[in-house]
Amino acid sequence: MASTDNKNSVDVQKFIDAQPVTRFQWLICLLCFLVTALDGLDTAAAGFIAPALREEWALTPGQLNPVLGAALLGLMFGAFAAGPLADRFGRKTVLLGSVLCFGGWSVAAAFSQNVETLTILRFLTGLGLGGAMPNAITLTSEYCPTRRRSLMVTSMFCGFTLGSALGGIVAAHMVPLYGWRSVLLIGGVLPVLVLPLLALLLPESAGFLVLRRKDHRERVERILRRIGDLPEAWNGKFLVNDTKTKEHSPVRIILRGELSRGTFLLWTAFFMSLLIIYMMTNWLPMLIKDTGLSLSQAALVSAMFQVGGTVGAIFLGGAMDRFDPWRVLTLAYVIGAGFLWFIGQFYHDFTLLIVGVGEWAPASAALRSARTPWRPGSTPRPVAPRVWRGRTVSAVSAQ
Repeated sequence: MASTDNKNSVDVQKFIDAQPVTRFQWLICLLCFLVTALDGLDTAAAGFIAPALREEWALTPGQLNPVLGAALLGLMFGAFAAGPLADRFGRKTVLLGSVLCFGGWSVAAAFSQNVETLTILRFLTGLGLGGAMPNAITLTSEYCPTRRRSLMVTSMFCGFTLGSALGGIVAAHMVPLYGWRSVLLIGGVLPVLVLPLLALLLPESAGFLVLRRKDHRERVERILRRIGDLPEAWNGKFLVNDTKTKEHSPVRIILRGELSRGTFLLWTAFFMSLLIIYMMTNWLPMLIKDTGLSLSQAALVSAMFQVGGTVGAIFLGGAMDRFDPWRVLTLAYVIGAGFLWFIGQFYHDFTLLIVGVGEWAPASAALRSARTPWRPGSTPRPVAPRVWRGRTVSAVSAQ
């Protein structure tokens, strides 16, 4: 088989590339989709409850800033730490810890009695949110064949936008009946309930086990046999094409040579995209409500933003697998800029606002489809800096 070298050792990524996509791989994608959906629900929660929070505690926009920015600041630090921690303890371990972290602190935040306490607890929630995202992306990527990676990873990442949209729908129905605390409570209880399912069904990265845990050969074998049959001539050893990563920092690798230009361009794209996306996520519900529309209408428009982003991400992911990804992303950003202008011109009309937000979001989904030129199966660190830079500007955008 093409997935073996001269010594009949199995290269993990080549083995995955040689197999058809199995139900096991789609299960991994689905579980990571679930994580990102919960991530999106909790991340967007502050924006959806902001109007109710402002009314109950009589807050000014300036006093709301710390609450809206606290989780994003925590996201920044969580994303920064995600790569090194995952390299040391494993993708699955850090992912589970992150889910427990943002779920537990979100429950605690629901019982806050003042702005200061809520701000601190939202920051702690953000630490978990920041650690979950890059590890979910990396774990999904490492189990995807190269030919399907863009579509599968983009589909998985759509969980974030659908989770955010769900947050808007939940807020529209729950806040009038049970208050803003109910949204944070739901955003915390659901991750805790899902945690046992993730622990039971989600595998550790096979690439990580080969590189970092030399005594886990049988574990890697069990995982890969769920994807396909190992070659008969297999000598019992696995390998990962990671010789450069062993000698140099993974971040240094993507900042050198032919990868450096693409890396900086994608980091810039993430930086600017998250600036707009988190600004819209945090402030759009309150800005719409201030135009005279109801909280339910504000939540509906915000939900359309997230749903449109999901549709666009799936479309762009497929397009990037078939066409030049750089041209696809460029076209998406140009279209997105046009619809962003449209929103600013027709914000006073509810119907046109839904159209503008719904149509701009698919173009903005270029962020979710962007791919970093890193070596599959080696380390999540190239993903983590990209997410961290985006989270940094997202914290700034909330202020």
